[in-house]
Amino acid sequence: MKKIMTILSVAAMCFWLNPALAHADVAGLTPCKDSPAFAKRLKQTVKGLNKRLKNYEPESAPAVALQKKIEDTEKRFAAYGKTGLLCGKDGLPHLITDGRWTHAGEITYPALGFLYVAGWIGWVGRSYLQYGSTQKKPTETEIIIDVPIASQMALNGFMWPIAAWREYTSGRLLVAEEEITVSPR
Repeated sequence: MKKIMTILSVAAMCFWLNPALAHADVAGLTPCKDSPAFAKRLKQTVKGLNKRLKNYEPESAPAVALQKKIEDTEKRFAAYGKTGLLCGKDGLPHLITDGRWTHAGEITYPALGFLYVAGWIGWVGRSYLQYGSTQKKPTETEIIIDVPIASQMALNGFMWPIAAWREYTSGRLLVAEEEITVSPR
């Protein structure tokens, strides 16, 4: 158990550590904040929105929406520059997926987050189906969801990696090979 907690602690530290700022070390890419093409793309985008903005009355709904879009665009470009993303000659940010920790914030952390959430959803669904199979009418339990039970399982499901490991080590997670049905073909 101590070994599992150590592994989980190390994984948590890696997950929440911010990656170092990117360096122009991949395929001729440059940090977006230093890229002239990136700045040009921002300028062209804002210029196009301002051109559309001139077609509307200053306080009209479309004008307010376009002004908000301009602000959002400037914030987005500023965020790309601050996070250290690398841009190509086209001025667009490129995600680096070669496994370097300096680029972990681009793909690795979001992918791990996705896998955790997908596992949580699967674990909670599996738990609810197992609960339903113990009821008098299992198919009815699947059709009409028992919300208090499902909510409790959803809250408990956040610890799914530990629960899965416990079931795996105890032999309850996997079914014996003899119990698996095989097609007669």
